[in-house]
Amino acid sequence: MARVYLDHNASAPVRPEARAAAAEAMAVAGNASSVHGDGRRARALLEDARDKVAALAGALPREVVFTSGATEANNLALAGCGRRLLASAVEHPSVLAAAGSPIPVDGEGLIDLAALERLLGEDDAPALVSAMAANNETGAIQPLGEIVALARRHGALVHCDAVQAAGRSAGPWREADLISLSGHKLGGLQGAGALIVRDGVALDACQRGGGQELGRRAGTEPLPAIAAFAAAAAATAADDLDALARWRDGLQDAILAAAPETVVLAGAAPRLANTLCAAHPALDAETMVIAFDLAGISISAGAACSSGKMAPSHVAIAMGRGDLARCALRFRFGWSSRASDAAAAAVCWRKVSARRAA
Repeated sequence: MARVYLDHNASAPVRPEARAAAAEAMAVAGNASSVHGDGRRARALLEDARDKVAALAGALPREVVFTSGATEANNLALAGCGRRLLASAVEHPSVLAAAGSPIPVDGEGLIDLAALERLLGEDDAPALVSAMAANNETGAIQPLGEIVALARRHGALVHCDAVQAAGRSAGPWREADLISLSGHKLGGLQGAGALIVRDGVALDACQRGGGQELGRRAGTEPLPAIAAFAAAAAATAADDLDALARWRDGLQDAILAAAPETVVLAGAAPRLANTLCAAHPALDAETMVIAFDLAGISISAGAACSSGKMAPSHVAIAMGRGDLARCALRFRFGWSSRASDAAAAAVCWRKVSARRAA
């Protein structure tokens, strides 16, 4: 039985374009830091990839720092700036682990701008505001334009974890001073990400030992993974986001019709076209994930960074829905999805919810 994959926000299937780019890079013997012909060939592929990733973020190629992934990019941004950190309560754990008191969010998971302004005004020390462009669990899109303008008025820099928004939303996240990206969320290989560092932003390296990435991140660049990242980034331009939204909305309608007591988290907020987070108060998410898996459908109930543990959703808790923190299911469509995937998920939801309610 062919499986249905609805967990693109955790990791997308590798795109054919990314496979081809990785194979081309693997055929190159040289190190991009070497001066001989093979090294120059590797350097050419690396810089071509840098151009493509820069285009994804509306950046200059020299502003792209390749990393091992978005977690490293987040850590480099937060530690490398050496500023007082203000981060929203719904950020990725790699950001929250470095933050103090988080910026509260409203019932839709959007940053409380009044609270942010108050926090910015409490201390004259230079600040860094970290706000993700779109939430990996709910798909809620933060008002980055307003956040950036507010930060600017207080002399603060803005870091944006744009892992979920890149290739799916062209919003004002591109205006941030520091931007984290991930290759495998787009359909590239795992092991490559990037931090966009805008010209004029001072950043201390956290990984030292070589002059790679203009001295901002030491270590030989993993060329196949970076080439795949760039190819996937370019391929997102052809993705049909309208179709993803139709399938997501159709699944949402089917879920609510079968179980009207289901709550769609961030359902009233602007959301990514591909993301649905639904919670039935009487249905345990772990049980539902197993039931879907047995039916051949991959969905999620917890952040993939939890290493297989289905922990309560810190996002639901921050939104004031702690009662649903162990009930939230995530359906995330992507480049490999089809209309039949949404239909299969709807059928499974009806069967499982009916059986559990009986």
